[in-house]
Amino acid sequence: MNKNKIVAASFVLLAFVATLSACKNNKSTGLEYARNMYDPLAYNPDQPNNNFANGQTAQTPPANTTPVGFVKYEYANTKEGYEAAGANLKNPLPHSEQNLLSGKHYYTVFCGPCHGENGDGKGHLVQIEKFTGVPAYHGDAASSRGGAMSDLSEGKIYHTIMYGLNNMGSHASQLTPDQRWKVVMYVQQLQKIQ
Repeated sequence: MNKNKIVAASFVLLAFVATLSACKNNKSTGLEYARNMYDPLAYNPDQPNNNFANGQTAQTPPANTTPVGFVKYEYANTKEGYEAAGANLKNPLPHSEQNLLSGKHYYTVFCGPCHGENGDGKGHLVQIEKFTGVPAYHGDAASSRGGAMSDLSEGKIYHTIMYGLNNMGSHASQLTPDQRWKVVMYVQQLQKIQ
């Protein structure tokens, strides 16, 4: 019986020690298998890197290369670029009901708060006086670059969406080129309102 008590006490003591050791804040299992699964081998972009002469990991792309999915826009954000876009840019998308509906959606989300649902320049932000002087797309409203808003060509509208103008910021980061062209298509419908 004495031997059984010693075995039982030893078992309880061993279980107690195992329980206490399991409660430590020790993340290591004592074994390392496939260490590269824990520590990344690649450099972080902001980490120093001795593999390059300038010591930087993030390098400037080589000259004359284009990132995947990038669409080059060749007109500068100048008055001359605006005029050239107005004369040369044409909407590559077919004029269809689906494109017009998509254009209306993007217009409502991105343009409507200022320009108004019907392009009258009286959107919600204008009505609560956050912005003033937002032009209408129809009627006799004048463009700040000259001419009537109702006469703006598709290239000029696209250029303005691309770079912004006055209080209107660029929407190039919010809308893809196809989405911009769909908005242009819808704005041209609004230009026809009398």
